[in-house]
Amino acid sequence: MIAIIDYDAGNLKSVEKALQFLGETAVITRDRDVILSAEKVVLPGVGAFGDAMDKLHRFGLVNTIYDVVDKKIPFLGICLGLQLMFSGSEESPGVAGLGLLKGEIVKIPPVDSLKIPHMGWNSIDLRPGTKLFRGIDPGSYVYFVHSYYLKAEHEEDVAAKTFYGVEIHAAVEHENLFACQFHPEKSSEVGLNILKNFASL
Repeated sequence: MIAIIDYDAGNLKSVEKALQFLGETAVITRDRDVILSAEKVVLPGVGAFGDAMDKLHRFGLVNTIYDVVDKKIPFLGICLGLQLMFSGSEESPGVAGLGLLKGEIVKIPPVDSLKIPHMGWNSIDLRPGTKLFRGIDPGSYVYFVHSYYLKAEHEEDVAAKTFYGVEIHAAVEHENLFACQFHPEKSSEVGLNILKNFASL
């Protein structure tokens, strides 16, 4: 069973549908016992960093997430879910993130005529040998919607990169922690294969 953490995030249902399409049992929940008994856990997310952290605290989910990580349960952050896994974001100065990985979340700089938010399909450069991108062709296209991006502190945590006026760390992989800045649930066949890789860990 895959638990999708329910903190009123915008893309809960689309993540659930994608996992069910793959034949997985997916449950949207904020019940601590259900989350900790899951084989995998997903932290989705759409919206603002500060609001999301506020809701995670309000629903008592922060310590639950720490316990998931301590138990070495595979954990996947999606979009804002990736950003929340780091210690903070320029979007919400002074708001502490989960601090699961080291790096900073910064605003995409206004370069040339690039539109912000970055919205649409971009190709990704893959680090060889990652679990999340097993069987995925380098240069595959995935779907992004974001105004802030990750600069990871440790290069070895970066599983995929993309370029949108600046180099963006598009996915991370560290022990049982996985995350994508893009939306695998909206990235057609490629995205489904990424979710399938996560589900079959």
